[in-house]
Amino acid sequence: MSDDEGRRREVGESDEVVEDELAESFDTTVTEGAERLQRPWRVVLITGFFGGLEVGLGVAAYLGVLYQTGDQLLAGLAFSVGLIALFLAHSELFTENFLMPIAALVAKEGTAGQLARLWGGTLLANLAGGWVFMWLLTTAFPDWHDVLAESASHYVDAPFGLQSIVLAVLGGSTITLMTRMQQGTTSDPAKIVATVIGGFLLAGLQLFHSILDSLLVFGAIQSGADITYLQWLGWFAYTLLFNVLGGLVLVTALRLLRTKELFADARREKDR
Repeated sequence: MSDDEGRRREVGESDEVVEDELAESFDTTVTEGAERLQRPWRVVLITGFFGGLEVGLGVAAYLGVLYQTGDQLLAGLAFSVGLIALFLAHSELFTENFLMPIAALVAKEGTAGQLARLWGGTLLANLAGGWVFMWLLTTAFPDWHDVLAESASHYVDAPFGLQSIVLAVLGGSTITLMTRMQQGTTSDPAKIVATVIGGFLLAGLQLFHSILDSLLVFGAIQSGADITYLQWLGWFAYTLLFNVLGGLVLVTALRLLRTKELFADARREKDR
């Protein structure tokens, strides 16, 4: 052990070459990630379906404020209702499953097959739950159809290029960072603040998010807008890819690198 490592171990209460706060959040992240990886299909699908329904509450708040005020930033703030509902109801979006399950996988607390089940099941269930909610929403609020069509067109009509790629990368990294902030505190009010920040940035700045924006497109199609599921699929495919890259590269990989000593210790413990 180097002198620097020894000195750093003496400074904090833990024996790790990281700050005590990081060591504590590491344990929480890996534990929750392992719990998610070990969920059976039934739990994955039900949790994901409710996640699609609950983020729909945020879409409803977003559209309602946008219809009444025309203010994109204010509507983005209102969207946070959906992410707060997800947090309090313990449901989840596909894009929330980058940091914690990957951390558990690296710590040997799960398998690649479990990760594929979690990602695939949550993604499909999110979309199904979101589609159902948007049918209810478009039926209940026909006055919102024009606003809905305009909002959806912003995404599906965007040309594929560097700007769209970066918007999708930022969308994935933003919600992964939101998850990281929630794991960094034990205070529920602080977690809700992090959730509001994430929701505001995602919807207020119109970052490309594969689930959130898909709900807008589903609603537009259901309300008769000149948009097709094929158009949605073309947009969704590249947005999903770059959401994943943004979440994994800009947040998850850097977090794993920052706490690499903890992962090495966890793997050694697992191998004993």
